[in-house]
Amino acid sequence: MGVKIRLTRKGSNKNPFYRIVVADSRYPRDGRFIEQIGRYDPLKNPPEVFVKKERYDYWVKVGAKPSETVKQIIEKHGNIKS
Repeated sequence: MGVKIRLTRKGSNKNPFYRIVVADSRYPRDGRFIEQIGRYDPLKNPPEVFVKKERYDYWVKVGAKPSETVKQIIEKHGNIKS
């Protein structure tokens, strides 16, 4: 069992936004999750990113692996809030 930090898709057709969640890797993309730690809206210009820094750091410290997409979003936009 692995814990991952990844995106879940919300919104309607052609109007997506994403939640950044901590979930068991066995659960489906939009299925059950442990905790919501942020959000990502790619349709705004520039894209809106919000991540709870304390919770992100905690989950990484206890062994949760961020997905490649989440890593790229945080590196590129870097708007981690405390």
